[in-house]
Formats: sequence, structure tokens, C-alpha cells
Amino acid sequence: MRKFLTDSKKALIVLCALIVAIFIFMILANGIQTAWGKIKVQTETLTVNDPVSETNEEISLAYKIYVPKNASKESKAPAALLLHGYQNDKETCDAYAIELARRGFVVLSIDEYGHGSTDIGFLKRGYVNHKVKVNYGNDSEEDGTYASVSGSKRYRILMNFSNLSFFLDKYSKDAEGNEIYDSSMGGIAAYYYLSQLDYVDNSKMIVSGHSMGTWASWTVAAFYSKNDIAPKAVVLQCGELFRMNSVADSEGVAPYDTNEIKFGNILLLQAKWDEFNYFRDYKNKVSDELLDTAIRYEFLGTTKGNAEWNKVYGSFEDGTAREIVLLYTNHRLTTHNRKGLAYVFDFISKSTGVDMGLKNTNTIFSWKELFVLLATFSGLLSLLAVLMILKNVPFFKEVFVPFEDERQVKVKEGWSWWKGTILTMAISAFTYPFLTQLGHALFPLPEKVFRMSVGNGFLVWYLFLIVVMLCLTIIPRLIGKKKGKELPDYVDMGLSRIEHKDSLDWLLFGKSLLVASIMILVMYLEVTLTTVIFQLDFRYIWPFFRMFTWTRFGQFLVYLPVFMLFFILNNSKIFASQRAKDAITPGFKGFINTWWRGAIQMVGGILFIILLEYIPFFLNIGPGADLLFSSTFGGPFMSLLIVFAPQVIVFSLICTFCYRKTGNIYIGAMTVSMLACWVVTGGSAMV
Repeated sequence: MRKFLTDSKKALIVLCALIVAIFIFMILANGIQTAWGKIKVQTETLTVNDPVSETNEEISLAYKIYVPKNASKESKAPAALLLHGYQNDKETCDAYAIELARRGFVVLSIDEYGHGSTDIGFLKRGYVNHKVKVNYGNDSEEDGTYASVSGSKRYRILMNFSNLSFFLDKYSKDAEGNEIYDSSMGGIAAYYYLSQLDYVDNSKMIVSGHSMGTWASWTVAAFYSKNDIAPKAVVLQCGELFRMNSVADSEGVAPYDTNEIKFGNILLLQAKWDEFNYFRDYKNKVSDELLDTAIRYEFLGTTKGNAEWNKVYGSFEDGTAREIVLLYTNHRLTTHNRKGLAYVFDFISKSTGVDMGLKNTNTIFSWKELFVLLATFSGLLSLLAVLMILKNVPFFKEVFVPFEDERQVKVKEGWSWWKGTILTMAISAFTYPFLTQLGHALFPLPEKVFRMSVGNGFLVWYLFLIVVMLCLTIIPRLIGKKKGKELPDYVDMGLSRIEHKDSLDWLLFGKSLLVASIMILVMYLEVTLTTVIFQLDFRYIWPFFRMFTWTRFGQFLVYLPVFMLFFILNNSKIFASQRAKDAITPGFKGFINTWWRGAIQMVGGILFIILLEYIPFFLNIGPGADLLFSSTFGGPFMSLLIVFAPQVIVFSLICTFCYRKTGNIYIGAMTVSMLACWVVTGGSAMV
């Protein structure tokens, strides 16, 4: 009893210390986002009549607003609407939001259709049954660059994300009656809401978007172009250009603006290493030659051979200013690039006439990212502290069985271990690009049930790997049984205790599920508290662990069984069937030697794909997947690798700790499956 109380007390002290650390880091992060009380930050849901709708229907959009304390009815402030990219949410815009608010702007950042806490699916955007294989305005049916498209609704939406609802009917409508309904993804409604706030000077407004949000920005600017509240500047972060008219003049040049639409001043931030560049410019790399394409020098208002990076063309006064800035970063990190922000501040200041008051290099947003990251790590560590508290609860004694019986210490070493490891890595590496993309768009999943677009990519990949792992388990057992060999039992596979070695241990399974659920619930409560108190969740730039809406929690329950089965089988292979002798070696050395073996199997194949993708990319040849497999298998899931790989490394640490403490694979597998499913369903794109 004394040992129980002592061990529980230690674990409880660690948990309390980690919770205190979370709050300290979030207080500091909140201090950054509020400029230590100079900016009021609120997270709410706005319900407005949709300006796009002919029936004036109501729509609800989740948003985060940053209001400088000196903004008032008497002293109105300029304003900015921020629109995030695909698979992101309003918080991804935080660098722009924090820095513009520090410079006196009221900033509104929304969760666009199908993202974050906005439950309206991105199907609301609309779709048509065709796509264009070149930049819009450069296509022709004779050349086959204007083609029909079929398949699931999510596939058709993805294939014409660059179709715009204000653009020519040729692109925005089809013969079957489909249309691009609102390519602003809710941005038009949000912009109007922002313009009507009594402390906003709506004659000095700008709109900025990243990736998918750039198409939304074009749409907002077009909708209000003839209005008194028209944006003074449009800032496109990794955005697409297009020709407004499909018919060129006698010199082959189509006007960029038309008499119907005047966009105002436009700044385009171009990433040097943009994984999505082929989807916008149909080139595998960004070079000076890109400026010599007609669509670029027409945009700048100059002629071939005279276009330059980082140079303003046109006039700020009459709204014809154009600039393309080259940033030495990649697609995802453009949102938090200091050099890009410096150009944005100068461009916006000249467009609106607003004195920014701070040097363009004076930024603090990166500190917010660091503190939130540290809070996230503290939250993940708190999972392990909760585990150690529950370890000392008598009800869970069946879950925590040390490696004592010799049957539990069978190990694999040398070539026997490497053979299985190489096979695991190879299967993972060579199926990821194809199966994730298949599930993302084309696999015939019922879309009213499985609504997560990227989640479907992982779902199909996991289902395939589940089949592979079952085959690699069942077939050798059948062959071994036929030859009379001694077969691994359920203890060898990490699925049962000794007394249940010949069957699945359902008591162990059930109590492990309860332990893992309690661990996740504690972390969810931490996220809930930080979100409610500070409007901050657990992430680093991109969404990781967010509060659920009821719709998204339902999706979590839909995807979780497949995720859990995958991680149980995966952990059984990696930590039990491929067990190394250090799994039973106590201390830090034993942990590290167990961890790296598990980690290399869990993430090794993904790291190989990352090298395959980015080595030629950074050598300025082009993305590896595009070069090897065609652009069909580049894009979203390849760019996700830089987010996905660190997650899996963290998951491997959690699995290692849990395996060594419990002697089975259940709690580690169940915990990381819930974490992975949480990441996928918590805020990413939903049909």
C-alpha cells in the first residue's frame, strides 16, 4: 500500500507539473497574440445571410478576430480578412493576424467551408464536370486542355478548385446544371461582416489567402470590386494567376482585368520550392523562366524579358500595383515566412495609406508558435503521466504485466530483425504515394459517412496495410502448422497474457481501451481549457489537436475502428513479433534501443519517401513524386510528409514507453490511434 501511494503521488506530481507547464506556455503564447493586452482576441461563430445565395439563406462560420484596443467608433481601424489553405484552419493564419493587429489592423480569420469548426462541408463550394489542364484563359478544346472529369464529388471538387464562381461561365458552370457556387468558401460573407463592424474603416480593407485561400481571395475581391468596400490590396500566398478573358487580342495577349472587375493592388508571394507549383503553373520547378511566361508578365503589366522578382509594377494610387516576390521557402511555410511578411507590410501600407508604425522586420509571431509547441509536448507527456497513475490502480493490474516469464522475452536480432524491418519499410514507402491519393479522391467510399478527404486517403492506405499485415501473419502460420513448426502464440504477438496464450485476451483488450481512453480524455480536457481560456489549441503552425464540433466527433468515431485496428496490428509486428532484447533492458539505454528500432519501422519508409521527394526538389530539378510517378501522385500527401513524419516519431516514443510499462501492445496502439484519428478528423477538410 505504501509503494502504491508513493508511486501514485510521484506520477500525480508529474501530471500536475505538466499541466502547470501547459498553462505557463499558453499564458506566454496568449501574451504574444494579444501583444500583452493591446489586442483583444475572440473566437466565435458568426451567423449571417449569405450574400451569394439568391434565397438569402443563413450560414454559420467559425472565426477568430483580433481587435486593437485603440479601434473604436471614433477612431476606426483598417481591416484584413485572412483565408487559409486546404487542410488548414483559421489559426494557420496567426502570423499574419498577430503582426497586422500589432500594426493597427482589425483582423478576421475564418474557418472556411469544410474546415476547422465550420460544419458546412466544402461541397458548398460547388463543382463542375470538367477541368482545365493549363492556366485558365490559355486552354482550348482543340488542344485537349479543356476536359471532362467524373468520379466522386470530392474528386470533382478537387479537380476544379481553381474554378472560380465569378469567372467565365465556361469554367464555372456545366451542361448538367452543376456550378461553382461560392469559391470564396464563405469569404464573401465574412468580408461583409468585417466591413460592417462599427470600429472598422471599410475604405481601408485588404484580403489575403494562402494556397486554396488565394482562390477564395480572388473571389472576395471580384465580388466587391465595384463596391465602396472593395479591397485596397489582395495578397496571394502561393496563388494562381489566370487570364480573365479566354479570347486573346491580335498579339495573343488577353487583358488581366476587365471593365466588369478591377481587383486593385495585388501582391503574389511565390515559394521557390512549391510542392503544388505544377498544379498552378504546370512546371516542376520555379526559376527565372517562370517570369517570362505570358501569364506572369501580363500580370505585372510589362513585356517578355522585362519581368523581375521583388519589383513593383504599376501604381498604388490607381490600384494597378503588381508585384511577385520570390521567397526561399516551401509551400506550407510561406504562411510564416518573415521575409514574405516584410514585403506584405510594405505593400499593404502603400495600398491603404496606413502607417504601420513598426519596422517591417519587427515580428514576434514565432515566439507564439514556440510556446504553443512546448504546451503541445507537455500535453503529450501528460498522457504518460496519466498512464503511470493508472498503473498503480488495482483495477488495472491485468494491463501492467512486466516481462518476467521467459516466453515473454523471445527476441529477434541481426539479419532476422533487419529482414522484417526492411520489408516493413518497403511496403510503407511504395504504397504511400499511390494509396493515399487513391483514397483522397477516387476510392468509392460513401461520402455521407466518410466525409474527411485527407482522412479517406489514410483510411484506404491503412486498410491495404491491414490486409498485408493479416496475410503476413496468417499465411506463415498456416505454412508453419502444416510443417509442424512451433508457432508464435498470442503472447508472442503482444496480444495476451501468459494464461491466455492460445486466444485473444479480451479482458486485457477492454481494460487497455479504458486506460487509453482516460489518457486521451485528460489531454482533450487540457485542449478544451486552453481553447476556452486562451483561444489556443495544441499545434505547431498546422492543426493537430483541436476541440471537436459534434459533427467532427461523429467523424472521429467513424474512422477510429480502422485506425485502431491498423495500429494494433502494426504495433504487434513492430514491438512484439520483432522484439529486440533491449525491450526488457531497464533504464534509459534500454528505452532508447527499443525506441529507435520501433521508430525506424514506423517512420523509416516515410523518411525514404521524403528524401525521394525533396532531394531532387531542393536540387531544383522538381518534386520527386512528380518526376517519378507524374503530378497525379504529387501535391497534398507529399507535402503532408513534413507534418506527418514528426507525428509518427512522437507516436513511436509513446508506443515504446507504453510497451515497456505494460508488456503488451494495446495501450500504445490504442493511444496513438486515437491521437492520429483526432488529428485527421479534428479540423482538416470535410466534404
